[in-house]
Amino acid sequence: MKVETRKDEIIKTASRLFKDKGYSAVTMRDLASELGIKAASLYNHIDSKQELLKSIILNLAENFTAGMKDVLNSDKVATDKLRMLVELHVKITSNNVYGMASLNNDWMHLEDQLEYYLKLRHDYENNFKAIVIDGIAKGELLDSDPEVLMFSILSTLRSLYLWIPQKDKLDTELITHQLSEVLISGMERK
Repeated sequence: MKVETRKDEIIKTASRLFKDKGYSAVTMRDLASELGIKAASLYNHIDSKQELLKSIILNLAENFTAGMKDVLNSDKVATDKLRMLVELHVKITSNNVYGMASLNNDWMHLEDQLEYYLKLRHDYENNFKAIVIDGIAKGELLDSDPEVLMFSILSTLRSLYLWIPQKDKLDTELITHQLSEVLISGMERK
């Protein structure tokens, strides 16, 4: 088990504040106050608020990219790959609800890493759509617009960070199964 460093604690607290107030509204003083330290002490651990945002968003985006690579390298059929992606989203979101809020709401504030993030997101969506297209071509999924099918699933998965904290007891396996049933079985060709 990884021991949480002071920098990890700062990133975690920043994630929560960014979710609650929005990236633009959070100051370094807010963050320091929340941590119970002086603002100047933050700079012993981080360079800037932008560094925190980059760390939060790029870490998550790279985790999704790595997960997508595993899905693409599997020999499973398209519907099973989609189920794997549902599981990936549930797992990553349940482990980082606050960070997912920044990923969804604050990505446009990335400065020098915005282009990199947009490439990761674009590639992820293209790979997702390719799985859907393959499923349609092989008769596994309804013959429908692949983008509509993809965004039907992704819009739900991207908003999990809003719903998961409201769960008293989080059973990620059950949520993954139920989401897969609703999102994927509804588009399977019977």
